[in-house]
Amino acid sequence: MQLFYNSTLDNSISQFVFPPEESKHIVKVLRKVEGDELYITNGNGYLFTAKIMVADVKKCKAQITSKEKKHRPMHWLHIAVAPTKMNDRFEWFLEKATEIGVDEITPIICDHSERKVLKLERMEKVLQSAMKQSLQTYLPKLNAPIPYTEFVQKEHKDLLFIAHCEEEEKVELKRRVAADKDVTILIGPEGDFSSAEIKQAYANGFIPVSLGKNRLRTETAAIVACATVAMINNG
Repeated sequence: MQLFYNSTLDNSISQFVFPPEESKHIVKVLRKVEGDELYITNGNGYLFTAKIMVADVKKCKAQITSKEKKHRPMHWLHIAVAPTKMNDRFEWFLEKATEIGVDEITPIICDHSERKVLKLERMEKVLQSAMKQSLQTYLPKLNAPIPYTEFVQKEHKDLLFIAHCEEEEKVELKRRVAADKDVTILIGPEGDFSSAEIKQAYANGFIPVSLGKNRLRTETAAIVACATVAMINNG
């Protein structure tokens, strides 16, 4: 099964024309012909089955034959993470977090952040590609970068955690997470959160957690957090 993505699809559409790039891929690379089936998601939970009507390399036309709405998990995972210095490391995080299961990602600009500008359009494509590769029907929400202070002062639901490196008593994340509960986790930059940021998180209801004994890179810590929440909810 190969999954395609188009955000414009909804219940009212019965026929669909793929854009030129995907049309060429379908006809030239996948060698699909009239009558073959394709699978498409709109990133909002729907899985559409379509049959090719016209196998044209520039305008591949398909008829929607069935649709199914996939249910979301009971929990919502929001990872607020400082962008890494190297773009490829952050893109790796986006890809793997999507495969594992994440609902929302907010880049946070911290006191020790070395990167403050992100190419969101490119990163959206990384999310889309990972969603299709892992055969999921929900596209994670990627927010614009936001100052850390502004983010922690927003209202967040259920379980709020901050993973930092300062020496103090912390409980492991896996012992704090509960199934079917919304989770928001703060992951800091390479230089960690500042002491002032940690205090501010505590003042706004965030609880310190440990992601293990080893010191982790930003993107690794974020992936461990995603995997931990996924295991608790899928176990």
